[in-house]
Amino acid sequence: MSEQASGFPDRQIPGVVPLDLVAREGGLSVMQGILDGRLPGATIAKTLNFWLTEVGEGTVTFAGAPNGEHLNPLGTVHGGWAATIMDSALACAVMTTLAPGEGYTTVEFKLNLTRPILPDSGEIVCEGRIVHRGRTTATSEAYLRDGGGRLLAHGTETCAIFPIAKLMR
Repeated sequence: MSEQASGFPDRQIPGVVPLDLVAREGGLSVMQGILDGRLPGATIAKTLNFWLTEVGEGTVTFAGAPNGEHLNPLGTVHGGWAATIMDSALACAVMTTLAPGEGYTTVEFKLNLTRPILPDSGEIVCEGRIVHRGRTTATSEAYLRDGGGRLLAHGTETCAIFPIAKLMR
């Protein structure tokens, strides 16, 4: 895989996936398209230097490398960096379960940060998976770990599921 200096893979293009395509293909196909570079992924991922590495039904994995551009005033990686990569893994795990015609949105998410993330931490991995998938809601969980496997954060999310036409303008 070719990567830019930031670590963000060249094949993953930031942008917005057309909703009519999501409506036709369903969530797993779209997530696989983002991983393969056929479809764009969230622009925030490039800004915060994290990327999609694995996709399966009900599971996703992101990796990232926070750096000096992601610090709080005390010099550790801002909690918002961890929250964003985790929200991505939590929500995208739900997205992989969407049938054609379904959309979703986050209703709430909760994180527990277990240790500070330092700007020289290296690559960090976030794994998200479905806990429950119902007709109108889904819940997921995620774990953020450093290269040594140490837990940095864990969290859960609830998403609402509805006809994707409600998102179309």
